Amino acid sequence: MQRHITLKQFRYFLAVSEMASVAAAARMINIAQSAVTKSIQEIEESLGVALFERSSRGMVLTQAGHRFQASARKVISAVAEAGMLGRERAEALTGSLTIGVTSLVAGYYLADLFARFQRSHPSVRISVVEDSPQFLEHLLINGEVDLAIMVSNTLGDPQALVVEVLTSSPNRVWLASSHPLAERAELTLSECAAHQHIVLEADRIENVLRTVWSRYGMRPEVTMRTSSLEAVRSLVGVGAGIALLPDFLYRPWTLDAEHIEVRSLRDAVPSIDIGLVWRRGSNIRDVVSEFIELAREQSHAGRSR
Repeated sequence: MQRHITLKQFRYFLAVSEMASVAAAARMINIAQSAVTKSIQEIEESLGVALFERSSRGMVLTQAGHRFQASARKVISAVAEAGMLGRERAEALTGSLTIGVTSLVAGYYLADLFARFQRSHPSVRISVVEDSPQFLEHLLINGEVDLAIMVSNTLGDPQALVVEVLTSSPNRVWLASSHPLAERAELTLSECAAHQHIVLEADRIENVLRTVWSRYGMRPEVTMRTSSLEAVRSLVGVGAGIALLPDFLYRPWTLDAEHIEVRSLRDAVPSIDIGLVWRRGSNIRDVVSEFIELAREQSHAGRSR
């Protein structure tokens, strides 16, 4: 008999799909591994399809799993939007809002927030400025943008800015299916350091990882440094090197014909934080406050389990 899929089950599924491991998902959401396993099994039984391919390497989404993942994300997003209804003001919000983004983050976090805010407040004029993290900080401090959505781990002038983390994305190893390290379910930094690397120079992600390598006293050889995520995907896909990158950039269905897999790291490596950033001490207008609250709602809906 077909069961209704609960909101909790949607969230458990998304945790497993993001972590590619039941054990890692259970640790992330702080519940028993058996509860996560049971939820996934119940969803698959209800739908009558396998959502994951299970192996010693972890949990990999099937084609049906990718379709279900897209639907699950829409459900979670709709719940976040529904939570905003009780806060809606009787009067229409007007004015303007200028949002700063980096090119890397824009494709993954801006569109949904932008669309939902525009639906809720159609009279607000929104403009988006895309630039480097350094220049966005300059615009924030000068009051030329109201707030920014960006990688917030390594701000140039943290004392001048307020950061509210929306999501933390763990770093994992990207590698070709044919790569020798692909035989392992989990990797160490020492194992990774023995192979060529492709480095993404964007949004200060390389700064975070450079600090990690330095802390462990390692210096892997680099085949190429590039600001192009597509170049990283292509080079990793053909086995030219491996890459350490945050999970939010990994989208299996967008990869080239070369198949890329990911592996978790055993060593402690900081996650990459995506945050809302605004100038400390600035007068936060109603329209800015509303956008911040909407971003919080979406962030909390995605993290609550």
